[in-house]
Amino acid sequence: MKSNSWKDFLSRLCIIAIPVALQNLLTITGSMIDTMMISSLGETSVGAVGLCAQFSSLMFSGYWGFVGGGMLFFAQYWGAGDEEGIHRSYGLTFTCMMSVGLLFSLVSIFRPDWVMSLYTDKESVQAMGITYLRIVGFSYPLTVYSMAMAALLRSTEQVRIPLYGAICSVLTNVLLNYLLIFGHLGLPALGIRGAAVATVSASLVNVLVIMFLSHLRHHPFVLKVRKHFHWNRTFVRAYFTKCYPILLNEVLIGVGNMIINVVLGRQSEKAIAATAVFRTLEGLIIGFFAGFSNAASVLVGKEVGAGSLETAWVRARRLIYLCMGFIALVSTLLVLLHDPILRAMNLKGESYDLCFGMLMIYGVASIIRMGNWIQNDTYRSAGDAAYGTILEIVFMFALVVPAVWFSGMSRHWAFLLIFAFCYIDEPIRFVLMQIHFYTGRWIKPVTPEGQAALPAFRALHEKKKA
Repeated sequence: MKSNSWKDFLSRLCIIAIPVALQNLLTITGSMIDTMMISSLGETSVGAVGLCAQFSSLMFSGYWGFVGGGMLFFAQYWGAGDEEGIHRSYGLTFTCMMSVGLLFSLVSIFRPDWVMSLYTDKESVQAMGITYLRIVGFSYPLTVYSMAMAALLRSTEQVRIPLYGAICSVLTNVLLNYLLIFGHLGLPALGIRGAAVATVSASLVNVLVIMFLSHLRHHPFVLKVRKHFHWNRTFVRAYFTKCYPILLNEVLIGVGNMIINVVLGRQSEKAIAATAVFRTLEGLIIGFFAGFSNAASVLVGKEVGAGSLETAWVRARRLIYLCMGFIALVSTLLVLLHDPILRAMNLKGESYDLCFGMLMIYGVASIIRMGNWIQNDTYRSAGDAAYGTILEIVFMFALVVPAVWFSGMSRHWAFLLIFAFCYIDEPIRFVLMQIHFYTGRWIKPVTPEGQAALPAFRALHEKKKA
């Protein structure tokens, strides 16, 4: 079959994955430049902004479940040609996401002291973080808005519009950081407050560019607001039935990661600064992974929705191993180039050594970790939101969180050992995820076309096992 050929597969993969990877690479490059600029203000400022980013990550966990669930519907309805289904599912996804964004925005603006006291006991870091968080909270609803539009655009194979939005956003962020942190061109030197203002401005630019280009290209879904809210009880029930395992996964994993960050935030200031820089560099790995993640949601979900289930299975298998190979390459390059990168971030002495150790540990763990993520994203796009969710939650709270808490809060072991415990579950989960993948039971269509093709697909895979 032509649709199962490597040439066709790689062509489709590149069309989706490369723009997404470039968009994330641009965003992370902007974050690295931010970190370099902020690092000139001292390690305390770097640590404070890094901890604020962890609060943003908690928000991400709160709304990303809706993104994952929404993309399941977007991609499958796109494959089936059901425009009304796309409109309805986008409207419900957007409403749920924005509720999360507004909640976190209000907490950030009105109770930043509570947030910072949760993440660290260092008063100097808390003071810096409160100043930053009170301003940057205004960016949260804007970030959510752009993420919702990007998810819809990518699922309908319009991947360039979010890329152009990211380019404009990053350029705005870097320019305003340069002007407002240091006070160039006659503007006041605002320090860490300038970095926060730049982030809010860049988020607004991203939203405006995506909306303008969607209007310019007459995209049939993003701006058709009146069509987004034609829900009925049956649709809402079906939406949340499919989405609630993803929502539960993202929220509970977000809580687990928050506990881990609480432990890491109570280590030395050198370790906090090293962690802040590491999180920025980790984004490079996740940025490349995001391209494969979105490709999985579209290439697999679209075929499941259209009823081409065997094509979906073959594409999923290729995506998993290609993703792991690319992540291995990127991780190796990051470790090899660590010295100029860490020195550009103004890390030295103990902070430098700790960050390098974190990169070494993550360089190995990320290959298996991203393999697990891409399998879970593949399962979700095909309609199985439960299996990977259950595994991730069980291992997070039965193994990872207790190990990190015990080693960091009870025994006060070496920081790098505490950090390594964050990934001890990945090899076990990978084996279990692989077993589930080859059963084919993760393909669970939501469209009539996909459901009609399911018995023949199941019979074929039962025959293969026999």
